[in-house]
Amino acid sequence: MELGSAFKIFWELIKGFRGLHFVGPCATVFGSARFKEDHRYYQLAREVGGALARAGFTVMTGGGPGIMEAACRGAKEAGGRTVGSVIKLDFEDEANPWLDRSVEFDYFFVRKLMLLKYSYGFIVAPGGFGTLDEIFETATLIQTRKMGDFPLVLMGTDYWRDLIGFIRETMVPEGTISPNDIDRILITDSPEEAARELSRAARERFGLRWQPAVKPHAIFGERPSSTVREAVMPQQGQ
Repeated sequence: MELGSAFKIFWELIKGFRGLHFVGPCATVFGSARFKEDHRYYQLAREVGGALARAGFTVMTGGGPGIMEAACRGAKEAGGRTVGSVIKLDFEDEANPWLDRSVEFDYFFVRKLMLLKYSYGFIVAPGGFGTLDEIFETATLIQTRKMGDFPLVLMGTDYWRDLIGFIRETMVPEGTISPNDIDRILITDSPEEAARELSRAARERFGLRWQPAVKPHAIFGERPSSTVREAVMPQQGQ
């Protein structure tokens, strides 16, 4: 039983690594699957997707409805590219129609690994338990230096106000986190500010520049058409 599960997990990892190996510089957008098209947070995420695409990022989401759909939709409307790391759920719709590429997973932890591995920054729109899990795991990995000091941006100051207040007024004074842990998180209502922060960090901290796309390998059944971007990131002013 355990051996079978181990092989299944291993295969999901390989499928994710190879399926998303060509996506270029991503920005991941987290958020609730429950918001409909007429909701203000759907519209906010749509603007976020557009701003990220114009900044040169491929927009990565969980591939579902709500915030995920909105961010992908905004990116496509701005002429950008999108990828989805999709979880199989009986009660949730299939992948949204705004994805250029998607990979489907059975395991949440494998899916979350893919959402973190290929991105140079993370934007979090309003959401529920799953979104909170994504915020705090991402913050923990950055805090413990298990991954780079990537930007973590919360969109919607009114939605996150009480959570940030608890962190600042209770967790920091009690010493369960350090003051600089919360200072790493940007909170804003501006999609353009969020995209600028990710773009600045990508250039200044990680030195992203033009470079040739990684070539597909026939041995893995990959085709040239699976390449999503032709370069890592456009240099500013060019």
